Amino acid sequence: MSVDVASLKAIAGPRAHDDHFMELALRLGRRNMGNSGSNPAVGCVIIDERRSPPRIVAVGWTGRGGRPHAEQVALARAGGAARGATAYVTLEPCAHYGRTPPCARGLVEAGIGRLVTTFDDPDPRVSGRGNAMLREAGIPVTMGVRSAEARQDLAGFLSRMERGRPHVILKLAVSADGKIAERPGAQTAITGPAARAYAHMMRATSDAILVGHRTVVIDDPELTCRLPGLRDRSPIRVVLASAGLVPLQTKMLRDVSTIPVWVLAKGEPTPGAWDTLERVGVALIPCGEGGSGGVDLDRALRELSARGVGRLLVEGGAAVARALMEADLVDEVALFSASRRLGPAGVDALAGLPLASITRSDRFVASREEGFGEDRLTVYVRRYSPAS
Repeated sequence: MSVDVASLKAIAGPRAHDDHFMELALRLGRRNMGNSGSNPAVGCVIIDERRSPPRIVAVGWTGRGGRPHAEQVALARAGGAARGATAYVTLEPCAHYGRTPPCARGLVEAGIGRLVTTFDDPDPRVSGRGNAMLREAGIPVTMGVRSAEARQDLAGFLSRMERGRPHVILKLAVSADGKIAERPGAQTAITGPAARAYAHMMRATSDAILVGHRTVVIDDPELTCRLPGLRDRSPIRVVLASAGLVPLQTKMLRDVSTIPVWVLAKGEPTPGAWDTLERVGVALIPCGEGGSGGVDLDRALRELSARGVGRLLVEGGAAVARALMEADLVDEVALFSASRRLGPAGVDALAGLPLASITRSDRFVASREEGFGEDRLTVYVRRYSPAS
């Protein structure tokens, strides 16, 4: 393609409006967060900044299941208006051939005049090659715009690429005295409707939700997103069950054909014990035995990652939460705090491990707080050293 060098030089550096349009791209990328399969949930905005003020030409975001890519959607909508325009993409455009050609090549062929992005894609098939493809075509690339927010949004994808396991979000709803139930085996509503609705939105933006076998037996949860119009955004249901079995009467099995149920077990169950569950569509994932005699948690997370799970929401119970904390496998904690107290007979949120291991630990830092009526949400994120 022919390149107007003078025009490129004029728009090569960061612009005052870059933050604004990248924020819009990030919001678009969140539309399919938790629903983009093994691909990252990316947003793309194409603008004509030769106008004053700049005008949005087209937008796009990653499709459900991971395709089409955000850039492909935006370029198709922009058509010929993409030539000479600026593209804002929340992650480096892909550079490899898969089911579709590279998005970086598509941007070049469309005649994009400038690319603004956040950081290099850690996928070894990309890893700087997408940005290099544009630069080699004479297209300026502006990096690092809103990269912190992009890393938070893409934490699941980044964790799979960099650590080989999902980004683990531990959700806890606790009373004022740190309890999750009035007594062992009792179902207890801790928070109010507003906080519970937000928790369902967390389900809608997660690839999978994990609970322990005991939670399934006691609470018989559906583990679906019950917000109006969002049931089809329900995550994969994952049960941590050493023996590999779950009750046939559990509510989760009523819609297993449309919302999958996976069981993480130490190994294959005894012959015949698994047949009925397998026939109704439950998937067994053998994970080996860990040091405590239960399921090997590290391997279990790696098995989930290999199946495309990036954002893993953990909802119960206390023993599972403690095991993940002690194995140092929690990346983020969403702590909902209620004003009511449950008393000494209540069940500790972390099965005897103090909540201070989160709230006053050097491992976690409080990143944000939000109120939901009388309840309070505090989000703690894991501190990682540059080498980790």
